[in-house]
Amino acid sequence: MAYFGESLTRIASEWFIDQDKSHRNVWDDMAQDFVQQFQYNIDIIPDRSSLINIKKKLTESFREYTIKWREQAARVKSPMKKAEMIDYFLQAQDPDYLHYMLDAIGKHFAEAIKIGEIVENGMKSGKL
Repeated sequence: MAYFGESLTRIASEWFIDQDKSHRNVWDDMAQDFVQQFQYNIDIIPDRSSLINIKKKLTESFREYTIKWREQAARVKSPMKKAEMIDYFLQAQDPDYLHYMLDAIGKHFAEAIKIGEIVENGMKSGKL
């Protein structure tokens, strides 16, 4: 129990520190409190269809957007295969990007990021 708090980071660590120490006599009580506090992380796991709704914000770069999208895709149960991930990623794109990104079909996710960045740079420079 003593080492559990040291394994936590960010908000979970803050939560642990703020707990009443007199209530931490039994591991099961602490574990139950922890699960109750952070159950929402399990309840809001994204599914495949929710990935389509993750859109790029005007204030973020294409790379920032793809990192955010990929993090959510990694949380989907059961893990997606390469082709399926690219398919859902393309479905999430705005029409301006999608038109140019169709070349990403069948490629690795990293290549899709490169294509998207090229599109983004072309749009910013007025070439596209």
